[in-house]
Amino acid sequence: MPTLTVPGAELHYESAGRASAPALLLVPAGVATLRMWDEQLDALAEHHFVARFDPRGFGGTTHDESVPFANHADAIAVLDHLGVAEATVVGASRGGRITLDTALAYPDRVRGVVTVGSEPGGFPDLPLTDEEQRRFDEIEAIDPAIDAARMMRLEADLWAVGPLRDAAAVDQGFVRRARELNAPNAAHASDDGTVLPLEPPAYERLGDLRVPALVTVGEYDLSVELAAYDHLLAHLPDATGVRFADTAHLPSVERPEEFTRVLLDWLERHGL
Repeated sequence: MPTLTVPGAELHYESAGRASAPALLLVPAGVATLRMWDEQLDALAEHHFVARFDPRGFGGTTHDESVPFANHADAIAVLDHLGVAEATVVGASRGGRITLDTALAYPDRVRGVVTVGSEPGGFPDLPLTDEEQRRFDEIEAIDPAIDAARMMRLEADLWAVGPLRDAAAVDQGFVRRARELNAPNAAHASDDGTVLPLEPPAYERLGDLRVPALVTVGEYDLSVELAAYDHLLAHLPDATGVRFADTAHLPSVERPEEFTRVLLDWLERHGL
């Protein structure tokens, strides 16, 4: 398992494809690890150099909780380590927030951004629906020191299925896969660390992002993510929006072929 040593952490990363090809950096959702991109890897690596990593507090990355860090700086550290001068950065959920921060903090290193069910940093707190609040309260009532595995399972079910769909009606193979992707994060459930946010936050600076953006969301994602999707489309200067039908927070996992086709078409259209 390749790792990159940075101040306070060992970042787990992987890469595939020709080093001379246009580069992509994939950042996972907070309810997954870099394994969430497995279904896209072969198709993307055919014409791209593909790097992916687990941010601190997730997957195979380990870190010293006493060392403050910036996720966007870690993303650039991975590119530096692999000798990548510039890349299109693709992120799901929390990973999408990292991609936007990276593009704003290092505009000379990012050629394009892709978000999947993501809020920009600094996005205002919006009221949840009653069902969403109930589900979050259920998760937050669990002590991760006692039953982190159950916490990860309930998180996966909420985000992967969504608050409006009947879990029994969703493909059970996908539900199992979503649970598998979040299960390794149980090891980090009690992690505390000091994240250094981008200042000013991305929410206040979206108009400064001058690269093409592909903004995507699942039809049945949570209400805040749906609102953030609309906001990103309205405020990013060069944004294309795609809403995936019959999916929630993880369309790239639930509808991998459709997601890959949309992503590859967008990359080709923009010469990325």
